[in-house]
Amino acid sequence: MKDLRARLVVSGIGIPALLFVLFKGGWVLGVPLALIAALGAGEVYRFAECRGTRPFSWIGMPVAAALVALAVVRPEFLAFAPWALAGLGLLVMAALTLALFARGPNGSPLGAVAVTLFGVVYAGLPMACMVLLHAVPAQVGWGALHPSPWMGLMAVLLPLAATMFGDAVAYFAGSAWGRRKLFPSVSPAKSWLGAAVGVLGAAVAGMIWLAIARGHLPGMPVEGFGAAAALGAVLGVGAIVGDLAESTMKREAGMKDSGHLFPGHGGALDRLDALTFTLPMAYALFWFLEVTA
Repeated sequence: MKDLRARLVVSGIGIPALLFVLFKGGWVLGVPLALIAALGAGEVYRFAECRGTRPFSWIGMPVAAALVALAVVRPEFLAFAPWALAGLGLLVMAALTLALFARGPNGSPLGAVAVTLFGVVYAGLPMACMVLLHAVPAQVGWGALHPSPWMGLMAVLLPLAATMFGDAVAYFAGSAWGRRKLFPSVSPAKSWLGAAVGVLGAAVAGMIWLAIARGHLPGMPVEGFGAAAALGAVLGVGAIVGDLAESTMKREAGMKDSGHLFPGHGGALDRLDALTFTLPMAYALFWFLEVTA
């Protein structure tokens, strides 16, 4: 109960704060996301250190934050991608150079370089995708005739709603009725029933999202509730995989939580786990629907 109360308090503060920064967009959104990206990358590096690999966290964490800053400055994919790719390439070269002099052949240089890069991509890219997703409606002209200040928030709300609502109903259904475990070696508490209810909940969240968002996003290529439910369900599956992926890394590191940033919720990655998949997936799905409409 104490843990549940802490989770409710953090959620009661965090959700309104998240909605505010999503409404404002720009650097108001980018700065906290950059900080979370850096902290998330740092947690990945601590996972690796628990298994004897020493990544270069002091360069990986700033680069993770820089990816988000780049998305704020260049919110269009074709403007963002070349600079992001160049930055990741420079990171690899810098990490290789550091591995040569600071690790040597007996200091797991390959592991140090690989984990340094992975931490940036795993924690930084999804947060950058949130910024990019926020900019999609303005870029493609949704609501061009009747622009709404809620457009960016509404675009990001789909993966957030599918992830959070799906996770909530999966937790309660799995706790009450789940018997057959989904992946006991990774996450003993998750059940097949909970996963199925979670995907169904994400589909419902997609339909609720459409009912709320279409008034603010006229012209978007998601028109029917069936399509919205399908989008929500796809994101629900991605959320489960993202959750299990982060749990796998924690299991390998022998850690229950990735950190202690949020009381009752764990670290940054414990809050980002599902979003590391659903945010990039939503960004890709929106663009796919737009170009095929």
